[in-house]
Amino acid sequence: MPVASWIEDAFSAQRSSELTVIVTETSEANLRWAHNSLTTNGQMHDRTATVIAYDVTGDEAATAVVSGPLPFREALLDLVARATDGLAKAPREQPGTLPAGRADAGFAAPHPAEQAGIEVLAGIAADLGVAFGAARESQAFFGFAEHRLTTTWLATSTGTRRRHVQPAGRFELNVKDSATGGSAWVGAATRDFTDVRVGSLVAEALRRLEWSRRRISLPPGRYETLLPPSAVADLMLDAYWAMNGRDADEGRNVYAGPRTGSNRIGERLAVLPVTMASDPHEPGMELADFAVVPASSDGMVSVWDNGAPVDRVEWIRGGTLERLVRTRAGHRASGETTPWAFPSENLVIDTGSEDTLADMIAATERGLLLTCLWYIREVDPETLLLTGLTRDGVYLIEDGEVVAEVNNFRFNESPIGLLRRATQASVAERTLCREWNDYFLWTVAPALRIPDFNMSTVSQAT
Repeated sequence: MPVASWIEDAFSAQRSSELTVIVTETSEANLRWAHNSLTTNGQMHDRTATVIAYDVTGDEAATAVVSGPLPFREALLDLVARATDGLAKAPREQPGTLPAGRADAGFAAPHPAEQAGIEVLAGIAADLGVAFGAARESQAFFGFAEHRLTTTWLATSTGTRRRHVQPAGRFELNVKDSATGGSAWVGAATRDFTDVRVGSLVAEALRRLEWSRRRISLPPGRYETLLPPSAVADLMLDAYWAMNGRDADEGRNVYAGPRTGSNRIGERLAVLPVTMASDPHEPGMELADFAVVPASSDGMVSVWDNGAPVDRVEWIRGGTLERLVRTRAGHRASGETTPWAFPSENLVIDTGSEDTLADMIAATERGLLLTCLWYIREVDPETLLLTGLTRDGVYLIEDGEVVAEVNNFRFNESPIGLLRRATQASVAERTLCREWNDYFLWTVAPALRIPDFNMSTVSQAT
């Protein structure tokens, strides 16, 4: 499809001071299974556009955003007209500036081969067939594999013409054993499924089901707890999403300083040398190296930031808070001397440890090993207190060995508090978070040892 030429036609129809056009075209292939049988597979295709019109008059500006499906050229021209008409009713604010333009050589290149085909999942289906055939009569396999390919075109009236192709996939497997009542979950994120080892993931799930053959009940309380990388990623994503610099300055989040207008940048948040970074060039988790902002988010990102270059940002370095998220305009107003930083949709958490999770288990006299977390919700933004549930396996460790599965719990914890109290970490590894992987796929994280994780109540969840 001649998307690039449609975009140029949209600029020819421009009637506003500035204009941004974002087009995304996504193809997806998926495979689903239940009760040890493949159930469905399919392919989908979608193309949408967002048009942002800007009206700058003196020291005031208005913006209007309109989005919709893009089946043909005229639909894009209609979105331009609607966005321009919307400026009349838009609130007036201080004007921003769109970044200077940069053009990709391949912006207008044809892309018929950039489609996610079901054949990408052929090897997954074959490996699952082997696993289904070897399953015990009491074991039932459930799950899905999805592969998505998204092409994004970003163009602005300042000359930006950027194009990015993003492959992404996820694999989730849940195995239940009716004989023991155990349930185990494993998952993986991938770009093309060539690195997803179904046999290894199945073996890990079955190992956990063996742990569930002995089951005991424990009361709520504070337990020494090993959080695996998946659970650490889910919790630290909340810490990442809360890094709103403006809210911190105004005393409205966990990064607020002791005085109005101050924040915690420069404060040591973790005893361990934790680094939390986002990086569009992280190997295996590469993303667009330019900002794509279909809609503004108060204090975090702005439609005026579209097309700005994006690079690695260390938000926490060596345990110390280094940066907070701001729009380009907010960054200028803050007086910060460091370069403006944009939050990429990946997160790398590392302490430099070379310990393994097996080492951490072996060093535990008595404690709990979690599998994953779900239904995580914010309770208090000023402390970033979260509540949620454990899921698909909580195990008791005694004298360095996993000896039983225990009941699930509701927890109440702040990820910032966990950073402060963590006493050991494992080597960081690619992981798929459980709660947030619908929205955030790319994470690297270690396991963490928390000496007093707060299991507030017993949960009946399985």
